[in-house]
Amino acid sequence: MQRGARAGTATSNNKLDFGEYGLQVLDRGWLTAKQIEAARVAATRRMQRRGQLWIRVFPDKPVSKKPLETRMGKGKGAPEEWVAVLRPGNMIIEISGCTETIAREALALASSKIPFRCRFLTRQNTVV
Repeated sequence: MQRGARAGTATSNNKLDFGEYGLQVLDRGWLTAKQIEAARVAATRRMQRRGQLWIRVFPDKPVSKKPLETRMGKGKGAPEEWVAVLRPGNMIIEISGCTETIAREALALASSKIPFRCRFLTRQNTVV
């Protein structure tokens, strides 16, 4: 798969659809599968498995890499990792079934595992 363009803002997956609270990304880039899993683990541990959590992104883009000290040519490298393409406005995680303070703390821990600026959203103050 080619690298592709990341221009523009998110036209879909940009509002709360499932939960009461959400984490919205404000930058563009690639989010790896390991970063998504680290954010999920951090949020669920803080929630102590209360409530429900939705992961709204999926790493469906393979990123290939050639081994170090390899000569030019001989084709494309093997897939190294899987990433999800993020644009400003994409929802990453949604939470429901817990209080706002617990959700805010859980999503703050999750955003610390994500290398992008994020914002906390609630159903009452949804910004589109």
